[in-house]
Amino acid sequence: MVDDNELGRLRDLAVPAPDGEAKARAFAAAMQAFDMGEEKSTATQGSARSLRLTERARKLWRDIMQRKLIATPAITALVALPIAGYAAFEMLKEQQPVVSDRAKITETVADKPAVRKLATEQPAIAEPLAAAPAAGKKTDADSERRAADGTQLAPTPAPKAELGRSDDQASQESGTLKDYARQTPEALPAPSPAPARVDQLAAGGSANAQAPAGSAAAIPASPPAMAESRLMVQPAPLPADQMQAQEENRDRIQSFNTNPVHETAQDPVSTFSIDVDTASYSFVRRSLKDGILPDPDTVRVEEMINYFPYDWKGPDSAATRFNPTVTVMPTPWNQGTKLMHVAIKGFDVKPAEQPKANLVFLIDVSGSMDEPDKLPLVKSAFRLLVNKLKPDDTISIVTYAGEAGTALMPTKVAEKRKILDAIDTLQPGGSTAGEAGIREAYKLAQQSFVKDGVNRVMLATDGDFNVGQTDDDDLKKLIEKERGTGVFLSVFGFGHDNLNDQMMQTIAQNGNGTAAYIDTLAEAEKVLVEDASSTLFPIAKDVKIQVEFNPAKVAEYRLVGYETRALNREDFNNDRVDAGEIGSGHSVTAIYEITPKGSGAERIDPLRYGQASVDNGGVANADEYAFVKIRYKLPSEDVSKLITTPVTKGNEVPSFDAAGADQRFSVAVAAFGQKLRDEDQTANFGYDRILEIANAARGADPFGYRAEFLSLVRLASSLGANK
Repeated sequence: MVDDNELGRLRDLAVPAPDGEAKARAFAAAMQAFDMGEEKSTATQGSARSLRLTERARKLWRDIMQRKLIATPAITALVALPIAGYAAFEMLKEQQPVVSDRAKITETVADKPAVRKLATEQPAIAEPLAAAPAAGKKTDADSERRAADGTQLAPTPAPKAELGRSDDQASQESGTLKDYARQTPEALPAPSPAPARVDQLAAGGSANAQAPAGSAAAIPASPPAMAESRLMVQPAPLPADQMQAQEENRDRIQSFNTNPVHETAQDPVSTFSIDVDTASYSFVRRSLKDGILPDPDTVRVEEMINYFPYDWKGPDSAATRFNPTVTVMPTPWNQGTKLMHVAIKGFDVKPAEQPKANLVFLIDVSGSMDEPDKLPLVKSAFRLLVNKLKPDDTISIVTYAGEAGTALMPTKVAEKRKILDAIDTLQPGGSTAGEAGIREAYKLAQQSFVKDGVNRVMLATDGDFNVGQTDDDDLKKLIEKERGTGVFLSVFGFGHDNLNDQMMQTIAQNGNGTAAYIDTLAEAEKVLVEDASSTLFPIAKDVKIQVEFNPAKVAEYRLVGYETRALNREDFNNDRVDAGEIGSGHSVTAIYEITPKGSGAERIDPLRYGQASVDNGGVANADEYAFVKIRYKLPSEDVSKLITTPVTKGNEVPSFDAAGADQRFSVAVAAFGQKLRDEDQTANFGYDRILEIANAARGADPFGYRAEFLSLVRLASSLGANK
């Protein structure tokens, strides 16, 4: 037994100083033992250790990448895929971060902050590659743990010295991520295009964007075994056609061809239905303000012209519902032609004389309306209208989604709070049974029908009918049948990227109604408050215009706009043919570009034979340019009335600047619409000239509509639309 005192003495003994000679002898012995070991077997003592499956996969992958096994890229890809998949699975299990028992934490993807990537990045597996540390830095496992924690927001490039190592040097390293990063880019296969990421698509970036040289994304992708993180889910790349579909605009717009030039000798008569719709202007305005040039088929020039209020002279009494004003002036975009400007003003019903209104709000509450510029805007718009109506007017509300339903039975506006509460409770959801809603709305309108009053269904929708009759022709037949009851139909479009403008135009044109597009609350106020009289109170229906041109004075003519409203010549006298509706105080403008005979501006070669048949010498009215006829019906009648106006030299002004301000401004709008449609007639007519004309003819602009038009022209010019 050792004495404690002896142990204490030993503990207190001083350590002897090192002997230099002894150190030299020990070092020599160690070197001798090392030299002897070089001649022995290199096998380690104990059990022989073979490579694990993951190590073998890594080695095989490295050999493939260095082209030691397979030279053909196609075969390389086929062999590499299963190996890479298995290696990825094993390595993800091996490289999980170690968590002590005292600090075990359960984590989910939702708990992790999103790691924002650049649009030019390669697949997620390239980031750990770029972040491979140099010698003496943190290990690769540390890097992956940082990526899993969401803290590795930017990859760290490998040092230049490491990137410059040769293939032979790199092949001596173990098959780790660091070794792969040290290989030169020339020795590696070309990376495949980066898959599309969800945040890239949402931002409109290209899935195949190229990374700049020298960036982390430009380094070839590492083996799939090295996944970005077990908590970061890499979305599969979308096919090109699917990515294109995400960028497609799903608006349904009716396509049409621009009116051609007609030779008067062969086709002297032009017939069309009047149009007071304004949807196109609002749609064009929204596109331009979004920084997008409008689709040419969304540009209906007549709707753009008729969007603005004009101070045309109206009739003196209700006995004559319309007063036409015709002006002939030089064409600003073509020195060899003239413009025949036909302006029509409807009788303005005084507020005290306005008939009672029976209105049915037919509101689309389907799932497609669940956007800020759809149902919420619809509700605000109809609240404005309710506040405009009189206490004796009647309001009903029909909604439709998967099926139609009545949200409010006919209620007098005197119970305003009840009506507004019914509007406020509307919520979106479900499919779109538009046909059922239309039937239910007409049924309610008939239940509270007001004789000698205004009976109207007011449809608010994005037009996405997908339940019941969804074909435009079927809906047209339904509307044609219902309009015989004396109930008119107005359509108000809301939203974009899913707007069925074609369907809206179809049912509005065949329902004795109008169509407007409401994109803002200010536009809702214009349509439903400022223009309420013309929107709600009709003074005539089935209004048609027919113009006969004199071949002795006019060689050619072209109608600007109204392509979707064209009628056959014989339709003018057929009272069974439906046409447009005119509201109280409404103004309508139509513009013809005419080519005087012998002016030298003719676009159609004269006929070699039959020219004598168009000579009109000695015939009455030979000096007239044209003869304008207007046919209409009173809202409660089925027999049309006729108004005629000859166009003579007395309607002509000597210069364009001598025309009235309203005429000149409407011509500027017509030029702008044709420019957006890229029509030949205005190809050489610049936006600067349109601005000059519109600004000079701006006149009184109490609501700022004309000032806004000037800004739209500037926007279109800046977007490079057909300069």
